[in-house]
Amino acid sequence: MKVAAIGDNCIDMYSNLDRYYCTGNAVDFGVHMQRLGIDTSLISVTGSDKYGTEMRAEMEAEGLDLSHFRTEEGVTAISYMELIDMERTYGDYIEGVMENVQFTQDDIEFAKTHDLIHTAFWGNADKHLPEFKAAGVDVVFDYATEKDDPLVEQTIPYVAYAFFSFEEDNEETRAFLKDIVSKGPKIAVATFGEKGSLAWDGSEFHTCGIYESNLVNTIGAGDSYLAGFMNGILKGWTIEESMDQGARVAAEVVSTFGPWTERV
Repeated sequence: MKVAAIGDNCIDMYSNLDRYYCTGNAVDFGVHMQRLGIDTSLISVTGSDKYGTEMRAEMEAEGLDLSHFRTEEGVTAISYMELIDMERTYGDYIEGVMENVQFTQDDIEFAKTHDLIHTAFWGNADKHLPEFKAAGVDVVFDYATEKDDPLVEQTIPYVAYAFFSFEEDNEETRAFLKDIVSKGPKIAVATFGEKGSLAWDGSEFHTCGIYESNLVNTIGAGDSYLAGFMNGILKGWTIEESMDQGARVAAEVVSTFGPWTERV
């Protein structure tokens, strides 16, 4: 069993706290999937600066396959953040080498050798989704809060597992998940932060609460939930069991400053 995470990587920089960490949708998903016992490859591009060097070292320490994780001349993407009342607030974003990233055909062929491919709204891999589906590889896509963006309609027929962030579980949310699954995915999931999560599998809804935790920073909660959920699905667990694992992993993440807990 192998998983590929293709997309972004960046540094979250808290200038007022003089702290930063390595992150990105593909990075966070990949680290958690690897830690949960499924071999994971990271397909992305980082910069030739000190942050890119640190990013590579972190991923090597986590055991990810970096054979298609390239270093290009330039700066690593940086997202400037603030932490206010335990909630992260986004400031300026410097795309760096991710600004004009193009995944090579070799990258795409490599991704197609995996059992599952993860990407996200900002992953710059959406144009390759038809090719992934044609190869018979399931795609999991994190749309975050961008449910109304045209990219949803453009990509959803090629996605097997679709994840969205909503404010709450209501009739509108449930109708939206039903509509999404009717267009192709096997399962559509909505996460509600501290209000839990909801999944629609085409025949019934499944709900899950949260695990209590000592909140430090909400960064990485969505990516970690997604990894926990998909890890369970790949292992043949029920949807409820997969949702529960996602909630547990997310609770561990929000109790630490960065997007994953420190290695022990």
